[in-house]
Amino acid sequence: MLKGILATLASIVLLFILTKLMGNKQIAQMNLFDYVVGITIGSIAAEMATNLDGDTIGCAVAMTIFALVAFGISVATNKSLRLREFFAGRPIVLMRNGKLYRGGLKAAHLDLSEFLAVARLAGYYDLSEVSGAIFEHNGSISFLPFAQHRPYTPADASIAVKPQEILYDVILDGRIMDDALHKAGKDREWLKKHMRAEGYKDEREILLALAGTDDTVTFFKNEP
Repeated sequence: MLKGILATLASIVLLFILTKLMGNKQIAQMNLFDYVVGITIGSIAAEMATNLDGDTIGCAVAMTIFALVAFGISVATNKSLRLREFFAGRPIVLMRNGKLYRGGLKAAHLDLSEFLAVARLAGYYDLSEVSGAIFEHNGSISFLPFAQHRPYTPADASIAVKPQEILYDVILDGRIMDDALHKAGKDREWLKKHMRAEGYKDEREILLALAGTDDTVTFFKNEP
């Protein structure tokens, strides 16, 4: 029993360290090699935690080797375009100037039904609205609509708009976040003044507050 608990804790700690080494990536950002390495390391970790009669040290070494190889490939692909294309692949053109290429679909291992489903999920039910489509190396598809079908923007009407900026969560779950306040160039006195102006006496009355570098702050009441 104790051996199983220790092996499980060791696998969790090692997994945490190795994933930190390899870096944080969302599933959608992974290429095929990243995905395979992740599954393999997870499988070895499960074996390490559940097989009490197995070679715990051997499993740990195998996980470490996989992680180091993945890390080394990541460093190499960041420095070499050819290695990046070899391991991650290159984008594949599926449509250009409204023309759909069968060769591109074949190279991406997509059939027409799959392509149409992805297009609908992207909001394109009519392919005549699409000028270009590219199959990215992470398996997603990017669509470029024709100019007459793209969303209307303020630039089309020559309207000047205020640039958007990063907003910081200066209050989170009823607690003032001093680090976020500092990043926004504000202090507690400034925040308390705006809280009083909005009728709040205590930060615990606020679920979330967002502030930028200007003099405005948005409060969300801590509703039951």
